[in-house]
Amino acid sequence: MKLIIRNLDRSTTEGEIKILFEEYGTVQSCDLVMDKALGVSKGFGFVQMPKAAEAKVAMKAINNKSIGNSKVRVKKAEDRTA
Repeated sequence: MKLIIRNLDRSTTEGEIKILFEEYGTVQSCDLVMDKALGVSKGFGFVQMPKAAEAKVAMKAINNKSIGNSKVRVKKAEDRTA
């Protein structure tokens, strides 16, 4: 299941996000969305967890949690259609 994490502190790293989600299960991938021009985080990213049950537990546990200086929001990422 793919999750989107919003309202991330700009200093939060992919490694920190991965460690946070690994408390709840296997993390397949973790990607922060970066501003290419500035080389800094845009404040959101995606985590892919292969087991939906683990992803749902992580989503509930981490949603509205303070990470750095921000209270993050976590929800299921919607599939984009072209």
